[in-house]
Order: sequence, then structure tokens, then C-alpha cells
Amino acid sequence: MADNQGSSLGRDFAAGAQAVLPLLLSVLPFALITGVVAVQLGFSAGVASAFSLVVFAGASQIVAMQLIHDGAPLAIILLTVAFINLRFTMYSASIAPYFRGASAGWKALAGYLLTDQAYVLGLYGFAERDGIGRRLAFYLGVALPLWFGWQVATVLGATLGARLPAAWGLDFAIPLTFMALVMPALRDAPSWAAAATGGAVAVAAHDLPWNLGLIAGALAGIAAGMAGARIRGDEPEAP
Repeated sequence: MADNQGSSLGRDFAAGAQAVLPLLLSVLPFALITGVVAVQLGFSAGVASAFSLVVFAGASQIVAMQLIHDGAPLAIILLTVAFINLRFTMYSASIAPYFRGASAGWKALAGYLLTDQAYVLGLYGFAERDGIGRRLAFYLGVALPLWFGWQVATVLGATLGARLPAAWGLDFAIPLTFMALVMPALRDAPSWAAAATGGAVAVAAHDLPWNLGLIAGALAGIAAGMAGARIRGDEPEAP
């Protein structure tokens, strides 16, 4: 009986890993850039790698390292990172019911490994699997290759970054990556209003110290999106 259960969990893990493999093609270049930017900001390869292990969030890693490099106060760094990672609060609330009954340790591990890709693929996998064990196995199959690939690519980027001329401007690929992530989500007028307003305000406020323009753009984008939804008459869905 135990062998059958273990074999079933192994198949669930393999299914998660198979589902996430195509997405690694987009994640690994981002991790490489993150490592390159870290060393170009003056961090050692060791610090960049340790930072990646602790934070494990590409956008937050880059912004936090930039703010540390600029000498921003700790409160500004934490506030900016919180804004960038706000979506993970919604992700966690969405998938929490699927992990109800799991131990605190498993929940902590799932939270640490949570990414955009793990969230989306996890939801699809959870719908087809009953039981916490099978859902965790599938989730880990998705999340662990992402984590491992990210760490390896970050170390490689940090090692190579120390040898690449800063004039190459590889950090320019970062906003292009974010654009690729955002564009598919722009499906209606409120989302376009949020993106356009947030982007315009962030650009206009670019010269504010400590990346405060990013926070201003985020707040403006949220306000524009909410206003657009209200004008269009959208109502929140009942739980």
C-alpha cells in the first residue's frame, strides 16, 4: 500500500516537473540577468548568490540591491519590496484551501517556493488531484526545478557578470522581461488604464530618490484600474 502511494506521489511530482520545464526557458535568462546586475552594482558573487537564496524573488532582488547600492533607508527598501510582492498575498490566499491540513513546515516551504509560475501551474494541477499529499507532490514538482534553476543561473550570471563590461548594459533586458510578463494580463480597459497610468507616473517620477517613483506609479496604477472598473460598472465576484 505504501509503495503504491509513493509511486503515485512520484508520478505527481514528475507531472509537475514536466509541466514547468517549458517555462524555464523564460525564467533562466531572467536569473542570469539578476546575477549580472548584482555584480555590476558592486556586490560580490557570493553575496548575490546568498541574496538569491534568502529572497528568491527576481524583481525584489534587483530592486532591493539597487536601493541598497543607493543607500536607501531600510524602511524604503522594505516598503518597495512589499509593493512588488503584494501579489503573492493574493496568490497565498487563493491556494491556501488546497493545503488545508498540511503541517506548518510544509506550508512554510510552499510559501518560500511560491512564484508566478508555481501558482498558475499549481492551480491547474490541484484541480485534478485530491489529497494534500498529491497536491504537495505536484506543487514541489513545479516549484523545485524553478528554484534550483534560478539559483544555478543566478550564480552563473554573477560569475560571468564580473567579467562583462558594464557598457554592455545587460540590465536593459530587465524591463523587457517585465513587459513580457505584463502584456498578456492587459485584457480590458481597466487593466490598460492601470498599466498606462502606472507606467506614466513611474517614468515621470523617475528622478525621485530611492525608487519612490516605483511606489508612486504602483499607487497611481491601482487607483486608475479601480476607477476604470467602477466606471465600467464591474462588480467584484462573490466568494
